[in-house]
Amino acid sequence: MGSVQHQSRRGFLMQTGQLTTSAAIIGLAGSAEAAPAKAGKDDAKTGITTLTDRHYYLGGVRLEDGFDYDGDIVVGTRTGLYTLEIKDGAIAALHPAGATLSAALPRYDAGGQLALPAMRDMHIHLDKTFYGGPWQAPRPRQGKTIMDMIALEEKLIPTLLPTSQERAEGLIALLQSKGTTTARSHCNIDPVSGLKSLEHLLLALEKHRDDFSCEIVAFPQHGLLHSKVDGLMREAMQMGVHYVGGLDPTNVDKAMEKSLDAMFQIALDTGKGVDIHLHETGASGAAAVTYMIDTVEKNPALRGKVTISHGFALATMAPGLQAETIQRLSAQKMTIASTVPLGALTMPLPQLQDKGVFVMTGTDSVIDHWSPFGSGDMLERSYLYAQVYRNSDEFRLSRSLAIATGGVLPLDDEGKRAWPKVGDTAGFTLVGASCSAEAVARIPARSATFHKGRMVYGSVGKA
Repeated sequence: MGSVQHQSRRGFLMQTGQLTTSAAIIGLAGSAEAAPAKAGKDDAKTGITTLTDRHYYLGGVRLEDGFDYDGDIVVGTRTGLYTLEIKDGAIAALHPAGATLSAALPRYDAGGQLALPAMRDMHIHLDKTFYGGPWQAPRPRQGKTIMDMIALEEKLIPTLLPTSQERAEGLIALLQSKGTTTARSHCNIDPVSGLKSLEHLLLALEKHRDDFSCEIVAFPQHGLLHSKVDGLMREAMQMGVHYVGGLDPTNVDKAMEKSLDAMFQIALDTGKGVDIHLHETGASGAAAVTYMIDTVEKNPALRGKVTISHGFALATMAPGLQAETIQRLSAQKMTIASTVPLGALTMPLPQLQDKGVFVMTGTDSVIDHWSPFGSGDMLERSYLYAQVYRNSDEFRLSRSLAIATGGVLPLDDEGKRAWPKVGDTAGFTLVGASCSAEAVARIPARSATFHKGRMVYGSVGKA
């Protein structure tokens, strides 16, 4: 067994500062770029672009080993170079650099790139996007209500449907190029598209069943009651959908309790979970959150199966009500999915996490009629999270990565390796950074993405 090659963050920066600065700029510009095309064959300049071996070595992988301290303050992150032995989609062994390896297995080289856990985009709309087509900015939103946007969407959906499968596949490729291999996609169930949007999304996902995992939420974008889609929603539940969706029960359906009851009844009847878009703030939003918690308390089958997406009402609650609500959300194991919004509202995400509420994030709209700013980059979500909540030091930057990875971090709070471990699924992305703190702060480009041991994007070297 050879010795692990340790390198401090400062030393690594001296070697790769220019590279990672350029990569960060590329990452920040991601909202308008297309996912890089995959080469059809191996190329000497770009390395190996197809890697589907069941059992192989990937050497030159940088992993985090621990924190450096000044007293009790984390001031840096130690890393070492390792060879990952990957077998049947899992991490079979972690070999320190210089270890004796079997000559029988194929060998590849990560070139000293840092491995980060695979990203998880847990709130996105793969079924409707302008991505992959000509540039088109959204219509002006000033003075428009959500009902105005629904009326606009009723006109747009027929123009998007003919290419929705191809556009969804393009978004999946974009996500993979950003290190994401798992997603939860909301999919329109509405009178205009019927079940067509869902059918097209299922076809796109079927093409990627070996390299991308995705849960589907049946989303009544035009209102569950307002658009009278209860029957369509129930049909969707039989087509492989995982969650019952909902939308602003007061502002859209004009009947908070009736709308939420209908949503929860579908979930109870079909044994599915719930993931509702709740944009409402103020009294109506708070009332909806309280009613949902009450419903879960009365129906134990729903405990741990309900997600509130956006949940802006949590940001406008009085402190006492907010604290009580967060405690009740935690007790019922309800989840919050937030896009880490920028603007007047600051979501109480750290408070939710401190009380044990699982918080996840997603990129939501990626260049569509709602927003032109989506980049498909979950590492960028961590970057925004760190900025919004002032996580600018080494330790807190490293912790900010968790919101993009489903809570998976290379090091635990005590600086011990938590990931990867032998037996873990071989899902990760390679970046030009010295540690996860730097990756969050500088958003470097991803050079390769792996899902269950398969390289689904990018390239590595041949060892």
